[in-house]
Amino acid sequence: MTQRRARLIDVADAAGVSIAAASRAMSGSTGVSDAIAARVRRVAGEMGYVANVHARTLAGGASTTIGLLVHEIGDPYFTEIAGGVLRLGAQQGLTVQIGHTGRDPDAELTQVRALVANRVRAIVIAGSGFVDAAVQAPVKAELQAFQAGGGRVAVIGRHHLGADAVLPDNHAGGRSLAEHLLALGHRRIAFAVGSRALTTVADRLAGIAEALASAGLDLDDLPVVEEEFTRAGGRRATHAILDAHPDVTAIAALNDDMAIGVLAALRARGVSVPGEVSVSGFDDVPVAEYLWPALTTVRLPMAEMGEQVLELALKPASSRPRRRLTGHSLVVRDSTAAPRG
Repeated sequence: MTQRRARLIDVADAAGVSIAAASRAMSGSTGVSDAIAARVRRVAGEMGYVANVHARTLAGGASTTIGLLVHEIGDPYFTEIAGGVLRLGAQQGLTVQIGHTGRDPDAELTQVRALVANRVRAIVIAGSGFVDAAVQAPVKAELQAFQAGGGRVAVIGRHHLGADAVLPDNHAGGRSLAEHLLALGHRRIAFAVGSRALTTVADRLAGIAEALASAGLDLDDLPVVEEEFTRAGGRRATHAILDAHPDVTAIAALNDDMAIGVLAALRARGVSVPGEVSVSGFDDVPVAEYLWPALTTVRLPMAEMGEQVLELALKPASSRPRRRLTGHSLVVRDSTAAPRG
């Protein structure tokens, strides 16, 4: 059963002040000392209290701000998605407030509460959900309360939030990527991946495992190195792979940011690509075709996904969450080739 949302009177009682004093402290009005105001705000934060102001704002038609939460503000994947949200937002006369969560559920909860407090019209979450539904349960409760008060929510990726969603073609994309490497003749394949707690990673690996099984291989028998879903994570994963498995002929990174790190690590160790090791990524960020060698990857329509998720967020609520599938395409470039010998 969902825990009851903290009310202003609950905060006032816990802080030992009147509800009027608590209201003035939370709004920043005069009439309370700095010490009391600080105590009330501290107690409110501990109780997860957020002033229910968005419904009043929405009722007056005054809100023109959308909240967008991304996992990594520096990842080109999220840059492209944000670009789509910003483009459609501008066409609709909306401003977009962007927050960064670092794939941390606690940071995500904090950011959601801040967006609610800032009276946004809708909240868009771009990025993977978590395999364990319990991880996002606190965020789900906040978003349900936000929607009950008139706000709207839409997400990109597979989440357990009960919201409208744009679903990247992660499973089928993973299968296509593995089928490409297998068709080239690779059997000693290693994988540089983000945390398996993320649904994006789980779904992409599931597609890869499906393709491997069709070729008589088992993903559990191949190197799978979990690291941060970043360029630095890709570098660390590559060094770990080559140290333990120097005979690999291909490294598949489960996003392009990691793949860039893989290429950098191989270059630092004097390993030629694709002569000695083929490298592939996932997402097809704009820089992928300008790398050396140009990166083979799975293309997702990232900017379009940003537009689609905002379109969903601007629609009236429906009785059941809406779903939009993206599709994918495999883009073969110079970073993959048949293994030597």
